[in-house]
Amino acid sequence: MPISIPGKVVVFDYGEVISFSPSDADRQALLSIARVPEEKFWPPYWANRDALDRGTLSIRDYWLEIARHAGVEFSESRIQQLWIADYRSWLSINPDTYDILLALRDGGTRIALLSNAGFDFGDYFRHGPMGALFERVFVSAEMGRLKPDEGIYLEVLRDLGVEAHDMIFIDNKAVNIEGAASVGIAGHVFTTAPLLRAYLDDTAASATPAS
Repeated sequence: MPISIPGKVVVFDYGEVISFSPSDADRQALLSIARVPEEKFWPPYWANRDALDRGTLSIRDYWLEIARHAGVEFSESRIQQLWIADYRSWLSINPDTYDILLALRDGGTRIALLSNAGFDFGDYFRHGPMGALFERVFVSAEMGRLKPDEGIYLEVLRDLGVEAHDMIFIDNKAVNIEGAASVGIAGHVFTTAPLLRAYLDDTAASATPAS
């Protein structure tokens, strides 16, 4: 059934909301290419992720930082292999969430995307089939800031041409929902698609005047 929320724009996070988390096989593929024990690989992988997603660290330098912290060297070809494996690990779709996107579209509800992600994800978000669903795509690296910085939400509001009370934000991290709430945006912490659907249905019902 379509979801119609007149006067609102629903803004979605991507990772672990529209997509699934990288699988164990994805993680093992990265470790196999890196040839680094996981206890030396994952700490710098995550420690440098914010800089990558903020756009202040290039993809190449990101992998060189991981190598430096792990005490190894990555050749240029291995960096390319690591980037491909890592990028591929985030290219998934939760079909139940995707069905909600389609229901919002079919109900005439405005939809946008706001993701903490590197420059390389912009084309995927905009030009893959999913991109046709979004009025606008906002990528943190292109904006030079990350959720939950208040400024990122204010920029989204400005570019969408709406007030804070006209936006609904969906994210799997409570801290990002709290960041949105700090500027007056309503939000929902994503855990499962059925709970998200119930939240949006309730929102739609309260936005529709009783006949």
